[in-house]
Amino acid sequence: MTRMRREATVRRMLERSAPRVPPELHADAVRRGARILRRRMLARRAMWLLLLAVTVAFVVWALTVRPWVEPPSETTPPLTGW
Repeated sequence: MTRMRREATVRRMLERSAPRVPPELHADAVRRGARILRRRMLARRAMWLLLLAVTVAFVVWALTVRPWVEPPSETTPPLTGW
């Protein structure tokens, strides 16, 4: 299809009147959009809550286990009887 032919086809499509839209379509679209927004908001809140719970669990674990402290050496015997 040549460029001129494509342009003519597009012009014919644009010159036609828009198709009739059912009147209940707007209400359905608004209802679906609101439902999608509620689900996204709920998912976002759940993710933030999960992130908060993981952070709190990590902090509690780190404070109880203290992984930054070097464990005592068990390879050398205790010094007794000097």
